[in-house]
Amino acid sequence: MIWSKEETLSREEIEKIQLDKLQETVKRIYNKVPYYKAKMDKAGMKPEDVKSLDDLSDLPFTVKDDLRNNYPFGLFTVPKKEIVRVHASSGTTGKPTVVGYTRKDLNTWTELIARIVTMAGADSTDVAQIAFGYGLFTGAFGLHYGLERIGAMVVPTSSGNTEKQIMLMKDFGTTLLVSTPSYALHIMEVAKKMGIDPVNDLDVKLGLFGGEGSTEAMREQIQKGWGMFATENYGMSELIGPGVAGECQALKGLHINEDHFIPEIIDPSTGKVLPPGETGELVITTVSKEALPLIRYRTKDITRLMYEKCDCGRTLVRMAKIEGRTDDMLIIRGVNVFPSQIEEVLLNTKEIGPHYEIIVNREGYLDKIEINVELEDTSLLDSYSNLDKLQLTIRHNLKTVLGIDAKINLVEPYTLKRFEGKAKRVIDNRN
Repeated sequence: MIWSKEETLSREEIEKIQLDKLQETVKRIYNKVPYYKAKMDKAGMKPEDVKSLDDLSDLPFTVKDDLRNNYPFGLFTVPKKEIVRVHASSGTTGKPTVVGYTRKDLNTWTELIARIVTMAGADSTDVAQIAFGYGLFTGAFGLHYGLERIGAMVVPTSSGNTEKQIMLMKDFGTTLLVSTPSYALHIMEVAKKMGIDPVNDLDVKLGLFGGEGSTEAMREQIQKGWGMFATENYGMSELIGPGVAGECQALKGLHINEDHFIPEIIDPSTGKVLPPGETGELVITTVSKEALPLIRYRTKDITRLMYEKCDCGRTLVRMAKIEGRTDDMLIIRGVNVFPSQIEEVLLNTKEIGPHYEIIVNREGYLDKIEINVELEDTSLLDSYSNLDKLQLTIRHNLKTVLGIDAKINLVEPYTLKRFEGKAKRVIDNRN
């Protein structure tokens, strides 16, 4: 199902909408946000200089520190009385980044979610259980209102209390799960401990996952363990929350809602815009938001853009699955390593489970990487030779893919920490 006609516009029609909205947005931030005016003046740019989409690359970038430095409302383009809701992202490195919404922003957000959930296959017959945490985090509220917009029954369980989640799934006939992919794996694990088979005893047939990166290997584990069709959606609080992009049933990338967000791919080192199809850092300009429009926001996510028409009939550009983040990248003895690369190797090893932990230490002047990973089958613990063989296999595969040597620790099932929200897989002790 295609929710709105904007999803099938021609490239010329999309770019016309983008340019009109971009020009209006640049004019508004220049006139209403002193911080943006100063940045644009320093770059030698005025609103009237934006005559085509090519001029976007001459505008200055926005980064997360810009929001922190203008905490809480310094980048808003509307007075406080017009803000009907605020959300905020994690403040683990200082002040949180605060985002605001006007009534029009909330309606836009709801419509965008309606698009991405119907792309995935949701409809008015679904019973949608939202196991994201409700609160300042944007994920739960974003999916909540979009699913209601399409007529689905929403069960706002929030995260945690996993056994109760499973009870409600069984009693309510939940057909659709919203959560992080790692929490979906944890729910599956708990259900099996309770004697419930997710495939045969529950009705969950569709997953809408976000909030953290995942790999194709993790998707396969989820689909097999649940008997569901697992999709991924993309967004971040600064941009609007979820709703920036989502996977359709063709699973050939995530469609970006281009009439609201203009994507670019840049070289993260130089800031230079890269040609279509090349891999680099995703930069997004929001062109529909009233309260907090952002120009050329550096997401730090690594991906590429695909402009070919999709099998589903949508003409919106697609972004490839996120390969990693520039700030998540580990440099081990001069080698660039993304945790997602390690996960792909681990989850393609059948004897081990989906839960792991990456620990990086520095011994003298050398970096050492150590990976704790759970066994799937406890019987392997009875055979030292089998354990040793499995460790060597994983170590070899990691070295083949990443070019680094890692110490592998195989631990008993259910011994590593589980996460109800975003999984924290990396402990970097070098800092």
